[in-house]
Amino acid sequence: MSVALRLQDFHLQERDLQWEGTFEQYLGLVEQNPSIAHTAHARIYDMIAAAGIERVNGKTLYHFFDNELYGLEDALERLVEEYFHSAARRLDVRKRILLLMGPVSGGKSTLVTLLKKGLEEYSRTDRGAVYGIKGCPMHEEPMHLIPSSLRPEMERELGIHIEGELCPVCQLRLDEEFGGDVLKVPVERIFFSETKRIGVGTFSPSDPKSQDIADLTGSVDFSTISEYGSESDPRAFRFDGELNKANRGLLEMQEMLKIDSKFLYHLLSLTQEGNFKAGRFALISADELVIAHTNETEYQAFISNKKNEALHSRMIVMPIPYTLKVSDEVKIYEKLIRQSDLKNVHVAPHGFHTAAIFSVLSRLKESAKADLMTKLRLYDGQDVSGNEVDVKELQNEFPLEGMSGIDPRYVINRISSALVKNNSTCINALDILRGLKEGLDQHASIQPADKERLLNLIALARQEYDENVKKEVQKAFVYSYEESAQTLFNNYLDNVEAYCNKQKLRDPITDEDVEPDETLMRSVEDQIGVSENAKAQFREEILIRISSYARRGRVFRYDSHERLREAIEKKLFADLRDVIKITTNAKTPDPDQLKRINQVHETLVDKHGYCSVCANEVLKYVGSLLNR
Repeated sequence: MSVALRLQDFHLQERDLQWEGTFEQYLGLVEQNPSIAHTAHARIYDMIAAAGIERVNGKTLYHFFDNELYGLEDALERLVEEYFHSAARRLDVRKRILLLMGPVSGGKSTLVTLLKKGLEEYSRTDRGAVYGIKGCPMHEEPMHLIPSSLRPEMERELGIHIEGELCPVCQLRLDEEFGGDVLKVPVERIFFSETKRIGVGTFSPSDPKSQDIADLTGSVDFSTISEYGSESDPRAFRFDGELNKANRGLLEMQEMLKIDSKFLYHLLSLTQEGNFKAGRFALISADELVIAHTNETEYQAFISNKKNEALHSRMIVMPIPYTLKVSDEVKIYEKLIRQSDLKNVHVAPHGFHTAAIFSVLSRLKESAKADLMTKLRLYDGQDVSGNEVDVKELQNEFPLEGMSGIDPRYVINRISSALVKNNSTCINALDILRGLKEGLDQHASIQPADKERLLNLIALARQEYDENVKKEVQKAFVYSYEESAQTLFNNYLDNVEAYCNKQKLRDPITDEDVEPDETLMRSVEDQIGVSENAKAQFREEILIRISSYARRGRVFRYDSHERLREAIEKKLFADLRDVIKITTNAKTPDPDQLKRINQVHETLVDKHGYCSVCANEVLKYVGSLLNR
C-alpha cells in the first residue's frame, strides 16, 4: 500500500471513531458500559490492565511497560498495586500527588511518557473511549450535568460515581443556550492528545520571576472584557492552563520540586478536594492524575523544609532505582542504541554485557554476606554454587540499593565516543571499557576516592570478560564441543559410579577388569577445587543428583550440574590450551593450523554473533591471555 493510501486509510479510521450526540444519548451509552464514566485514576489502571497482567515466579508483571522499562519489576509492581490500583478503587491514595523519586536516567521520564502515550492510544479504543461536553474548554465529564439531588439515585441505577461540578463555561451555556434542559446538551467523544492539549498536560519550571500562575490555572482575556463587561464572566476568561487542559487525564509536573511553592500550593486543593481556584470563579472541578519526578538530593532538601509539610503529606513517593540485573541493563543499552544513529554499528558479543557488569557493580552496596561479583550474579538469577546466601536477604539489607551509581546514558555516551574515536563500524568490550575509563577523567564531579573505586570495578568487569571470551574461544576450538564434553562426562561418570560402588570397570581394549581411573577423576575435580578429602562427598553428590533426575524421568547431562559443567569445560580447555596458544600466535601458520583457525573464525561468526573484524580481534586477544 502506498503512503498516500495509508494516510487516506488512517483518515477514514479516525473519522469512524468520531461520535456526537445529546446528553440523553450519552446516558444510554453509560447504561451499556459504565466504565466510560470512570475517573482518571481508574481509566489509567484499566489501560495498564488491558495490556495484560501476568504472575511469574511470585512477581506480578505488567506488560504495558514491556520493551521500554527493564529491571524495574519490583518498583512497577509497587507503583501499580499501591497507587494505580488503589486509586482506581477510590481509596484515599487517589487524593495524592504521585512523586517518582530516583537517580538520573533511571526511567522516571520514560515511565511518564509511556503513561501519556498510552492514554492517547487507549482513548482511541472501544474499551478506553472517553466522552466530554462539546465546547467545554476542560472536556469535562457529562455526568456533571446531573443535579446534586438526583445523583445518589443515578449512581445506584447506573453503577457509577459522580464527582465534580460544571465548569463556569458549561454552567453559563446550560442556563443561556439550553434553558437548563440538561438532556439537550451536546456530548462528543474526545481523544487524548498532548499535542492538542486534550487530557494530557505538562508543566515545567522556568524563571520564578517571569513564570505566571496563569500557566497552571488560565487567565483573563482582557480583549473581551469590554464585550462581556466583567472579569467574572466565563466568556472573558481563558481556561487554557495546564490544570484545565489535563482534566480527565494526566498532568506531568516536570522537576516539580524546582517549581516555586506558590505554584505547588494550587495542587493541595486539586489533590485533596478535586478542585482548584482560578480567576473570580468558584472552585473549579478537575479530575486528573498529577505525576511528578525528581532526584533524591532535591527530595531530601524539600522534605527538610518545614514549610513544605502540607504538600509533602499530599504526596505518594515511589522510588525508581537503577536496575540491579545485568541482563536487564543490557536490554536498556540495546534499546538506546536502536533509537540512535548507531543502530547499524556492530557491537561484539560481551560488549554490552561487560559494560553492564561495570554499571551494576557501581550501584551495589558492599555486603559481609557476599562479595560484589557473587551478589551481582545472584541478583541476575544465576546459580552460584557454594553460596547459600538468600537473594531476598541481600536485597533487604539495603532497601534503597540502586539509587546511585553509573547511569545508562553515561555508558551510551562513552560507546558513542569510542566509535567516533576509532572511526569503526565494530566495537568490542575492550573498546567500551577503555572509553568508560577515559570518561572518568572528564567527570569533574567524581572525587578521587570514587574514581579509584570505579577503576577497580572496571578491572573486575575486565576479568569477567577475559573469562567469558576464553570459554567462548575454547568452545569454538573444540570440534563438536557438545559431543566432546558429553564423552568426557560419560567417562567420568562411569569411573565415579564404579568408585562409589567399589566395583571395577571393563577395559574396552583389553577386556580386562581395571580399577576406576583416579587420575581422570581428579583431573576433572581439580578444575573446580575439589580437595582430596572432599572428593568422595562430591562423587556421592553427583550420584544422588543422577538418581533424582532418573526418578523424575529426566536425562542427566554434563551441564545439569553447575559445578560439574564448569569442571568439564575447564578440563577440555586445559587439554586444548597449548593448541590454542600455538594456533592463535603463529605468525606463519602451517596448513593444519590455518585450517583450524578458519574453522574457529567461522564458528565465532556463524554461532556466536561475531563479525569478521571482531572475530579476528578476539582470537588474538585470547592468544595473548594464554601467553601471560
